[in-house]
Amino acid sequence: MKKIQFGTSDLTAASVILGCMRMNDAEAPQRVLETAYEHGIDFFDHADIYGGGECETIFGKALKDSSISRDDIIIQTKCGIRKGMFDFSKEHIVESVEASLKRLGVDYVDALLLHRPDTLVEPEEVAAAFDQLEQQGKVKYFGVSNQKPMQIELLKTAVKQPLVANQLQFGIKHTEMVDQGIHVNMSDSGSIDHDGSVLDYSRLKQMTIQAWSPYQYGFFEGVFIGNEKFPELNKKMEEIAEKYGITPTGLATAWILRHPANMQVIAGTMNLGRIEEIAKASEVVLSREDWYAIYLAAGNILP
Repeated sequence: MKKIQFGTSDLTAASVILGCMRMNDAEAPQRVLETAYEHGIDFFDHADIYGGGECETIFGKALKDSSISRDDIIIQTKCGIRKGMFDFSKEHIVESVEASLKRLGVDYVDALLLHRPDTLVEPEEVAAAFDQLEQQGKVKYFGVSNQKPMQIELLKTAVKQPLVANQLQFGIKHTEMVDQGIHVNMSDSGSIDHDGSVLDYSRLKQMTIQAWSPYQYGFFEGVFIGNEKFPELNKKMEEIAEKYGITPTGLATAWILRHPANMQVIAGTMNLGRIEEIAKASEVVLSREDWYAIYLAAGNILP
């Protein structure tokens, strides 16, 4: 398993994260956890809203029933999404973490991310929540999710802890993050800056990008791998995957990890075989030629 430095922290983590959003659909949650761990995946991503909290509860039981030590894995959760609103108030952040800890059956989480931007955010409240959680030993590291550079900079006017990670949608069929850097000084659609140059910002600030929905196209519209809507892309992926001795799903993973921006891939599968093929592919380094060939086959263009 390829390892990365987690942001500016001293923590070394797997480049593949098991996303636990579908843990409540797993037939054998304990076996899912153990299979991931056996293949080098030591990082598990949660959120207080996944399954209405049920996913954290199921994971906590699976961890307790397994032989895996809590201190040998990295547990991350997120908070801030509520029904009909976003909430980065101190009260909600603290209450969410305490509820997550109870459901997970642990004394601390390694990382806490703020889920989606709250336009009513007051950085001082976030800072107060982070300080309390850190001082109580309930959270070790902090970060954000789906935020652009100026939103992060706003938080940093009050938050003193390093913001080590940012979860962003990225994959072969969601390439806006790299498009704008390729189409600089152009007037086509690829030149549109959707996110404030968050990719370059993350590299400059040494923030780890965690790529969510890496195998999906659109916004949860479906998986592009093996999808007849994308014949050229899948033909190219099968060709290149065979060259490296991995599966197309593994190739989609390796494609993301080939970027030098210190990324992690969030794999949300509960399929044991899929977990194995994704973990195996983490160590594959694509050539520059193959990376760009896949980029173009996905429908992108070079100026």
